[in-house]
Amino acid sequence: METVTATGAIKAAEAHGAHLAPLGLADGDAVEALLDLSFGRERRQRTAYRLRDGVAAEPVASCAAFDEHGQLVGSLQSWPLALVGEDGAQTPLWLVGPIAVHPDRRSEGIGRTMLRRALAAIDETGIPAALIGDPEYYEPFGFTADATGRWELPGPFERRRLLARLDEGQTLPETGRLVPRR
Repeated sequence: METVTATGAIKAAEAHGAHLAPLGLADGDAVEALLDLSFGRERRQRTAYRLRDGVAAEPVASCAAFDEHGQLVGSLQSWPLALVGEDGAQTPLWLVGPIAVHPDRRSEGIGRTMLRRALAAIDETGIPAALIGDPEYYEPFGFTADATGRWELPGPFERRRLLARLDEGQTLPETGRLVPRR
């Protein structure tokens, strides 16, 4: 059971002492430093960053994790995305990630707890989620490459790592190009 404190933080029992809070409560420089530590400074050259270009992370579907001393130990951001068909029709999606956890706190469930929180918020919108990530990690959360086989991205990517999560009965166009949703 999650409980909300007066500061808006959520104590996540499954995250071994980490407390989740809105991403906006985290210092922006600390988030960037954690992302650099987790993914390297060259991370900004990755295709996923092109999908985030010019749009802000969605606060409701993003969060930060803090340790018992108030130090940032995790962050997750979700972004508005669209799949644009050949006819120009846009299908809204959410791009989940990056998910970063401090190396000293990995394997404690912090990333999984942040992801569950973000997906709960995304599920409320009725808009499917997509991400670029390891299928082995994300399949238990309902992500697969079944719907993404013919999608295009604005840069290089490993096709097996382009994943989508659909509600039962939901479908997505077979083809299209992913772009930031403005």
